[in-house]
Amino acid sequence: MPQLPPDPVYLRRVDAARNMRRFYLLSLQPTLFGGVAVVRNWGRIGTSGQTMMQTFDDSARAGEAFDRLERTKRRRGYAPAVENR
Repeated sequence: MPQLPPDPVYLRRVDAARNMRRFYLLSLQPTLFGGVAVVRNWGRIGTSGQTMMQTFDDSARAGEAFDRLERTKRRRGYAPAVENR
């Protein structure tokens, strides 16, 4: 079984001047056939958003895709969400 990161990455982009409140959630999940899936969920904060799943045969390629997507979103202004605890 491939080693997966324990926590998903939850990013947000909020720009009040443009009425923009978006979220982007990235996670890696094992598949039933021994592969790994990169699961993306995105949309406006407060909605369930859209989901897309991309499967890979090995965890290395899935990890590369995960990292690439996270870097892209951070370049576009998304930042980690701060939880109130």
